[in-house]
Amino acid sequence: MGAAAVSRAQLAGKAVVRLGGGTIVISALLFGPAGTFDYWQAGLLLATVMALLVSVAAYLLITDPARFERRMRTREREKEQRLVVLIGAVAFGAAFLVPGLDRRFDWSPIPPLVSIAGNFGIVAGYLLFYFVMRVNSYASRVIEVAEHQRVISTGPYAVVRHPMYVASFVIFLSSPIALGSWWGLVAMLPQVFVYVARILNEEAVLARDLAGYAEYMQRTRYRLIPGIW
Repeated sequence: MGAAAVSRAQLAGKAVVRLGGGTIVISALLFGPAGTFDYWQAGLLLATVMALLVSVAAYLLITDPARFERRMRTREREKEQRLVVLIGAVAFGAAFLVPGLDRRFDWSPIPPLVSIAGNFGIVAGYLLFYFVMRVNSYASRVIEVAEHQRVISTGPYAVVRHPMYVASFVIFLSSPIALGSWWGLVAMLPQVFVYVARILNEEAVLARDLAGYAEYMQRTRYRLIPGIW
């Protein structure tokens, strides 16, 4: 169902349900293992992320509902991507259990100012995420090639092939620091391997289905980090 067939009210309703459900799940993963609601780092992170998500969602819903509808899609068409998404969801959930346990047992406390700085890292990641969406109107949560889609090679795409994933990495790796847990940062590292697998499969799909993408890969050498990979 395209955005033309879905009203802004319907999209907003879906977004509210998804945001509410996600908040409940993440809260349970954090406060449950912590054994207390006296966990200000978790409260600050949740408030920061919710404010950013609501701001981006409201902007897209008002200015570009078709793009917002694409971002709401979660059903992967590629079998390999469905497996990667499943593994990534399990790893992500496990990674959010660790900071709560760290809070309870005081394994690896992080100074409060460093935790606050972690929230600024999350904000920076979302700002990059927003910038990438402004440059690439075809950006979607799932791996697909839209009708009339073209290769985007300007802005951050002139530097690396997957700036959206760079933004995701900044958010994911900043989150355990914001939660006050060095062990949480270690627990989040498996997401790196999940995203590498996702990127490699995504590039195979785009090179197959999107005209000009193979040539773009030749021009833009690095996927995530210039000079490294």
